[in-house]
Amino acid sequence: MIKNHFLIAIRNLWKHKGFSVINIAGLALGIACSLLILLWVQDESEVDGFHKNNTQLYSVYLRYFPEGKTEASYSTPGLLPEELQQTMPEVELASGLAWTTNNSFTVGDKVLKEDGSAASPGFFRMFSYPLLAGNAAEALKTPESIAISRKMATAFFGSPELAIDKTIRYDNRENFTVKAVFEDLPAQASEKFDFLLNWEFLKKENEWLTDWNSNGPKTFLQLRAGTDPELLEKKLLHFLDAYNKENKTMRYEMGLQRFDAQYLHGHFENGYLHGGRIEYVRLFSLVAVFILLIACINFMNLTTARSMNRLKEIGIRKAMGAVRWQLIRQFVGEAIIVAVLAAILAIFIVWITLPAFNGLTGKAIVLPFGHPVFWLMLLGLTLFSGILSGSYPALFLSACNAIEVLKGTMKSGAGSLWLRKGLVVFQFVLSIILIISTILISRQVQYVQHTNLGFDRENLIYVPLEGDLIARQEVLRQAALRSPYISGVSKMMGNPTNLKARTSGVDWEGRNPGSINYFTHSLVGYDFIKTLQLEISQGRDFSRNFATDSSAYIINEAALKILNYKEPIGRYLTFWGKKGPIVGVLRNFHFQSLHNNIQPLILRLEPAAKTGFLSAFTGNTFLVRTRPGKTKEALASLEQLCKELNPKFPFSYQFADEEYAHLYKSEQVTDRLSVIFAVLAIFISCLGLLGLSIFTAEQKAKEISIRKVMGASTASLFGLLSTDFMILVGIAFLIAAPIAWWAMHQWLQQFAYKTDISWWIFGLSGLLAVLIALSTVSFQAIRAININLIKSLRGE
Repeated sequence: MIKNHFLIAIRNLWKHKGFSVINIAGLALGIACSLLILLWVQDESEVDGFHKNNTQLYSVYLRYFPEGKTEASYSTPGLLPEELQQTMPEVELASGLAWTTNNSFTVGDKVLKEDGSAASPGFFRMFSYPLLAGNAAEALKTPESIAISRKMATAFFGSPELAIDKTIRYDNRENFTVKAVFEDLPAQASEKFDFLLNWEFLKKENEWLTDWNSNGPKTFLQLRAGTDPELLEKKLLHFLDAYNKENKTMRYEMGLQRFDAQYLHGHFENGYLHGGRIEYVRLFSLVAVFILLIACINFMNLTTARSMNRLKEIGIRKAMGAVRWQLIRQFVGEAIIVAVLAAILAIFIVWITLPAFNGLTGKAIVLPFGHPVFWLMLLGLTLFSGILSGSYPALFLSACNAIEVLKGTMKSGAGSLWLRKGLVVFQFVLSIILIISTILISRQVQYVQHTNLGFDRENLIYVPLEGDLIARQEVLRQAALRSPYISGVSKMMGNPTNLKARTSGVDWEGRNPGSINYFTHSLVGYDFIKTLQLEISQGRDFSRNFATDSSAYIINEAALKILNYKEPIGRYLTFWGKKGPIVGVLRNFHFQSLHNNIQPLILRLEPAAKTGFLSAFTGNTFLVRTRPGKTKEALASLEQLCKELNPKFPFSYQFADEEYAHLYKSEQVTDRLSVIFAVLAIFISCLGLLGLSIFTAEQKAKEISIRKVMGASTASLFGLLSTDFMILVGIAFLIAAPIAWWAMHQWLQQFAYKTDISWWIFGLSGLLAVLIALSTVSFQAIRAININLIKSLRGE
């Protein structure tokens, strides 16, 4: 029986090859898109889930309360990890982890630049990063210790084993001893580094990390077995109150979050965890369902539309004693066969497109043929597609009356017609939602990339100050200014589009003793405002003509609003206990992602006597403004200068606009994927529309011929075949527009600065949907209009 059903299914597929190709191709594209998205979702959900102590690893976050607001961050005091491990019996191990920086390392004549960080001695005992040489206890035990990756060990020493106890020079100013070599980090690790330095070295390089009022690095905890994290979180809630004795007004609340949850759930709203990358996972999971539904609807529509051609077969089967469930089994089985063929084609499509998909998303996904979960996922998609696609046609066909069928009086009911129309509307609702969403996502990405930040990031280059450049930066500055291709130079800690250091250690005249305010801060060099082309609303830039500027401050308008100085120039503020005058007020400019509002900012002049204070590890950056159209020549000039002044280090640089674009990598990926999936959704919908238009043309072939004989114009015949479809697309637009508006309004809320949702976006989306549908239908309509009248009237 099964063999017989299989042969009938294959015979039907072969007999109607055109419809079979449309069905299988549409379903294959739907399954392929869904499979790609599911593989991406699975990869996202597995990030940081490989650690042996996973259930005991927690991230610390702090909730704080600036004036009238509640905020939160993973930035913590540098002293917190050690203090928690010593004072909390529930904490077995604790480690800090600093920000990631790019640094130069030297062994003999070989110099390489690597990305890395700093961590506490217990780091490798907490996290399951396999050690290839050395041991976890010794890896970061002393300030002179360093742990490096297999890649670094092989590049410098030939193998991990040969690297142990060897000396490696850091930024040509500190020697470290390699105490451990860890395996190159897997793609599922959210924290990326090729080396780790000791925590005590980090604190020595950054004195502010010993101040409980200053936050920066992350803190991770490994709880003892049996510890209830909720009870510990309650215990830690006001832990920091006892450590902020100098600033009684500062108040923190400490929270805990599972370490493996931070990657997907790392966004805060009003001081509490709320969403994060999980929103993108949900978004594309929904897109996967949309596209698969569209593909399944194609199958249902086309199969139901052609059902009249199989009525005699069904009538004979019923007359021979076939019961309804047998017919349902047969037609669902046929649908599953189509789904299996589509799944085979889908695997091939995924295999072909996976490298491009990985390049687009920054992933390293492979088809896991050896994993049972993959085959279960594919089986689930195939059965879901087959059963959903074949369910209604099976129920519809099996319900036919055998006597009416055999007499030839059975006709397609109005219910079937309305169902097909409803499914077409549903398809295009999903497709139009994707079109509108894609346009708005693209507009927001364009908005954040091209909005006026308050300074000119064109022709601006960042050069890291490292090695001999730290001590010889004044020579570099003067030489660079002599270049005819460079119009200005300065320096700062970090870069102008991603300042993160914040503190509440600020006091001023007339400050409310009970107020709590946080200020972003940075050290800068002379000519900072000129080089960035910032606007000054009051006062001036730091100047070499004023010796007192070494203790002066420049603030932005957001900071001035908090200070509430009517005449700020010459008034004093105290930063970390150092009192100095305000010499300038900057107009607000964006120094962080547009996800955030502009924060209060305080700029200080770098201490001239402490050239090592802004080391490469803290991100000291040489800012270079090139003359328009002379960037290539300026880079060549800078490279020559750096080779002369810093011969042991390779010349490196970053363009300001490219560095800024990195802040929106997730949005860029979302934009590109949205475009791709919207195009595919429309394409699959049009495949179904094409099939239905072919069927409609076949059904109306005689009517068209009679109308042509009676003198009907080509335009009227075209309208006869296309009007119904255009009405359906119009109805779909009316349903899709408000849904898309609501969805995109919700998505845009994550940005403090965002594009507007203009009416023309909906008009353009509706017009695109109509034009696409019209072009699809018109192809078959023109063919139908030009049929041979004699053959059509004869029924040939």
